[in-house]
Amino acid sequence: MTDNSRPPLAVFDLDNTLADTAHRQRFLERRPRDWDAFFAAAPHDPPIPEGVALAVDSARECEVVYLTGRPERCRNDTLEWLAAHGLPEGRLHMRRNDDRRPARFTKLAVLRRLARTREVRMLVDDDELVCVDAERAGFTVVRARWSAPSPDLRDAQEREGRT
Repeated sequence: MTDNSRPPLAVFDLDNTLADTAHRQRFLERRPRDWDAFFAAAPHDPPIPEGVALAVDSARECEVVYLTGRPERCRNDTLEWLAAHGLPEGRLHMRRNDDRRPARFTKLAVLRRLARTREVRMLVDDDELVCVDAERAGFTVVRARWSAPSPDLRDAQEREGRT
């Protein structure tokens, strides 16, 4: 049963939804992929204006929640990045460091858990597989199509469960 006395949730992905990862894609193009360098470069991501504006606007009526496939070890850098770019405060849900399931599974599990007690007004994500599965589960989805998709990142999300 959802708690209607609290505002609904607006759930935002990070990479390529709020944060532009283009400058660090090169670390995923090589084999083996350099995950340490990929995540170490995340604090230098420029914000994506369309995503940031939607998060700020959503905070007027919703509680903003962040749902990322980034590993837990990136928490401090991620929180600092969110604050530095003026994003609304909100809970940050991250992948366990050893969790290698595809993002569509990990994110849908968190969405379902959130929806047990709160209305989830929308999910904003750039990963098409995450979006399709969330819609199938009954969630309203806004596709973040404001950044160029990366085949290497998409493959990493689905096959390697890394982001």
